[in-house]
Amino acid sequence: MPGDTFDIRTTTRSELIDVTPLVRAAVRKSGVQNGIACVFCPHTTAGLTIQENSDPRVRTDLSEHLAKLVPHDGPYINADNNSDAHIKSSMVGASLTIVIEGGKPVLGTWQAVYFCEFDGPRNRLLKVMVVPG
Repeated sequence: MPGDTFDIRTTTRSELIDVTPLVRAAVRKSGVQNGIACVFCPHTTAGLTIQENSDPRVRTDLSEHLAKLVPHDGPYINADNNSDAHIKSSMVGASLTIVIEGGKPVLGTWQAVYFCEFDGPRNRLLKVMVVPG
């Protein structure tokens, strides 16, 4: 049961990119009517979240508050100058499980799936595996 891999190009150090259309496309392509979609980010300085898609200020708030909680210039011992990105990735998480019903991902009215970049800009991957239930 192969999954889909999508290329994502991020453009700034920290950003949230709506990848809901990619998840919907993978589900549609799979032909699965009922099951789950596992959405995975194979990177240690990026992550995934489900969040509101109506007001873009929610994404800004999330990004800015994570930056306050885990500042880029914190007292870290990692020499790569991206410890904050590693910590944010662990806080947000690398995978999501989304229920599929009627051939569509079950998301609330205002929900979308976001790829969270914490150490960009970079070329990234997003993996989606759809499993029948």
